[in-house]
Amino acid sequence: MSATDRTDRRRKPTVIRRHPPFTRLWHWVNALCLAILLMSGLQIFNAHPALYWGQDSRFDAPALSIGAERSDTGELRGVTRLGGWRFDTTGVLGVSGPTADRERRAFPAWATLPGPRWLSMGRQWHFLAAWIFAPLLAAYLLYLVIGGRLSRQLLPRRHEWRQLGSVLWEHLRLRFPRGEAARHYNLLQKLTYLLVLFVIAPLVVLTGFTMSPTLDAAWPWLLDLFGGRQSARTLHFLCAFALLAFFLVHLLMVLASGVVNNLRSMITGRYALPPEKEPRDDTPSR
Repeated sequence: MSATDRTDRRRKPTVIRRHPPFTRLWHWVNALCLAILLMSGLQIFNAHPALYWGQDSRFDAPALSIGAERSDTGELRGVTRLGGWRFDTTGVLGVSGPTADRERRAFPAWATLPGPRWLSMGRQWHFLAAWIFAPLLAAYLLYLVIGGRLSRQLLPRRHEWRQLGSVLWEHLRLRFPRGEAARHYNLLQKLTYLLVLFVIAPLVVLTGFTMSPTLDAAWPWLLDLFGGRQSARTLHFLCAFALLAFFLVHLLMVLASGVVNNLRSMITGRYALPPEKEPRDDTPSR
């Protein structure tokens, strides 16, 4: 094979089948469910914008609260309290609307579903999405385990741990694998997906169950597991925002590593491996 042929082969990307149909379907349904769950969850939180630890609500000492106070000039200002710290969050949290017509509202209307104050409808949206999300999550985890994809694609190999520092550094610099190295998940991707799929997402579901009096009656061990209904609510809130953080970072990585290629792989399953970089020719010209 000539040098020209080898160069042309390096430049022509290899197209592989990356995501099977069930994974693609689960991904898009799951993305829609999570968007509804987050926005309707913020609507529910707005009805009582404070978090506690334990079984009961201690209204005088919340772990976190988002509210509003009037300043000395009579202006309504957003105030977020975290433990003993107090932050002015006007324009972000606590109040919504123009300065002359602000209303007390932990999260703004654009971030909640539905937009207006409507607790009962927010709960209906939340429960509808939850009862789609939870069975699909369980089905996908079983699919990963029984189908062998967990061991083949997500469980780290011993030699990969030595590369963690370099992989993390490359990601921070937005440099991604190319060629055959892009065929498989790297260690950082594996650890992230394992954390999200097997820790954070199940915690969201279980803590959500713990806040239901009906499910508590059927499974009283949930209250003992999470230390009370208010602790479960706090963990539910934190895990939801952990999923939001994952989504934002995931979106950044998609944008940085190739929008068209990544979207095509999650729609059709076809993924073009980025070609290897051409080696530098340091031979001096004559």
